[in-house]
Amino acid sequence: MAQRVIYIHGFNSSEYSFKAVRFGEYMAHYDVDYCVPRLSHEPFHAVIQIEQLLTPNTVLLGSSLGGFYATYLSQKYQLPAVVINPAVKPYLLLSSLLGPNYNPYQDSHYELNNSHINALKSLSISCLERPSLLYLLQQTGDEVLDYQQAVKYYSQCKQQIEFGGDHSFIGFEDSIARIVDFLKIT
Repeated sequence: MAQRVIYIHGFNSSEYSFKAVRFGEYMAHYDVDYCVPRLSHEPFHAVIQIEQLLTPNTVLLGSSLGGFYATYLSQKYQLPAVVINPAVKPYLLLSSLLGPNYNPYQDSHYELNNSHINALKSLSISCLERPSLLYLLQQTGDEVLDYQQAVKYYSQCKQQIEFGGDHSFIGFEDSIARIVDFLKIT
């Protein structure tokens, strides 16, 4: 069975995000099953969507909120994961966005409410039990998330910290070879 590589997009994003598409182009040169599910805005549903794709030979790549989900799934199922400018405490950030929301990349309107915030809190892992399974890619210029939270939270993990950049992770292509090496994609 071919190795399965799952890219997990972030909040108000889609399977067509720049990093998902670019990594998919790179994965076309490998014998892998590359999946990028369109995730629900509801945290528990999103996790179930990803869980349904897991195989014993799965590796994960997640950005922003997708990095949060990748961390949870990595630790729960003992899967290698690369997290890019990940959300460490998304329930704090998203609390300010309660109410009507619109995801332009999925053309969907939805209501963000306290049940979503509580779901994210329940998926949060206070202490990583298997930090060796995680690789943090972080840029200090992230304008959406406090990069210092990620550096501290993933302190026992392999890390690549880059000065500058932004939430989109400028120069993502330059990190693809390191991602492939860490995830042992062949």
